[in-house]
Amino acid sequence: MGKIIAISNQKGGVGKTTTSVNLSSALAIYGKKVLLVDLDPQGSVATSLGIEKSNLEYNVYDIFCNNKEAKDIIIKSDVANIDVLPATMDLAGVEFKLLDNPFRNYILEKALNKVKGQYDYVIIDTPPSLGLLTLNALYAANSVIIPVQCHFLAIEGLTQLLNTIRIVQKNKRENRKSLKIEGVLFTMLDRRVNTGWVVMNEVKEYFKEGIFETIIQSNAAAAMAPCYGLPVTKYQPQSASSKNYKLLAKEVMKKNE
Repeated sequence: MGKIIAISNQKGGVGKTTTSVNLSSALAIYGKKVLLVDLDPQGSVATSLGIEKSNLEYNVYDIFCNNKEAKDIIIKSDVANIDVLPATMDLAGVEFKLLDNPFRNYILEKALNKVKGQYDYVIIDTPPSLGLLTLNALYAANSVIIPVQCHFLAIEGLTQLLNTIRIVQKNKRENRKSLKIEGVLFTMLDRRVNTGWVVMNEVKEYFKEGIFETIIQSNAAAAMAPCYGLPVTKYQPQSASSKNYKLLAKEVMKKNE
């Protein structure tokens, strides 16, 4: 099938990488073959899966700037059914290097089109910005999941993100392609604090594009898992976060299969 889903929100600290890694792991648990693409120069996907970045011969930067193909860069993770297109800090210089390239927004799409048929899902982790890398993710993707932290500043920047998505949607329609909003995903909910519930209600009123039923709770296991190079579904399979991400995977599969 090769469904490509971008995990995007230009606001930092909302759980994009945690969602990308653990949604991928949960989908893999249900037997889906997943390609996890890291577009964040911090390279946290590799860290979260125990991949040593210093040992990488190539990374996703080489797709953008050195004409490498995805198949030459994809590596297998230690998690069954998950392959990775890793990133390193090299990626931070991509925007400047491609300034004069008229096709710069479509480089990732071209690369993924050659490999997506080998996977059930391609999940793209995006950086906390609406620059070139995020645009590449949106142009490559079939849909976008928007993680929103259950915090009072959650709505800040959503209008800008929606406007960017709508511009991409318009441009893709002109080329007989589409980008839909898969849904808003509430993350980091502390059930003991009323603030989170208030923010969720505000976002639901503000955001008319659809909300996932699954809510990702704050949980120490999810915060600790990257320290061990494991998704939370492997680190603590019975934790609340692990159960949340398995429910999210079921929702995603139900929407798309």
